[in-house]
Amino acid sequence: MATPIDVLWRRYRRRGLLVDSNLLLTYFIGSFDLELLARFERTRAFAADDFALLGRFIKSFSKRVTTPNVLTEVSNLSSKLPDVIKMAFFATFASQIADYDERFTSSRKLVKSEAFPKFGLTDAGISETGLNEYLVLTDDFRLSNFLQRQGQDVVNFNHLRQISWRL
Repeated sequence: MATPIDVLWRRYRRRGLLVDSNLLLTYFIGSFDLELLARFERTRAFAADDFALLGRFIKSFSKRVTTPNVLTEVSNLSSKLPDVIKMAFFATFASQIADYDERFTSSRKLVKSEAFPKFGLTDAGISETGLNEYLVLTDDFRLSNFLQRQGQDVVNFNHLRQISWRL
């Protein structure tokens, strides 16, 4: 029997996936150096198995979407990496961006959204960009609940972990 996540995957695997900042950071860090996941303060909550699951899920979509705000947040969070590896990480990060279709919504518009005062600019951009277009993947419980109430299809990564989703 298909799970709700399977149903969403089938609906969106060709339309696209929009990954939130924390998970995209985790994916980029794990792609760069899997052992760094456990050492970097922003990704310590994720194990190698989580990275493998996240990677399988992300790669199963023919289109991966992001926003300038998500990429900026990923860049800012990764700037906390030790200087000895930061330059190499940013080179990898720059090359990985090419795999994502970047969607822009003006900040002027985002600050007028219902999501902005609750979540800030980055998540308002996710809400605005994803709505009726892409499946959103997040590990933020509050954001996933908000998006669902707005009619946005969303998968909380913690639920993905629980069902051990596999292709």
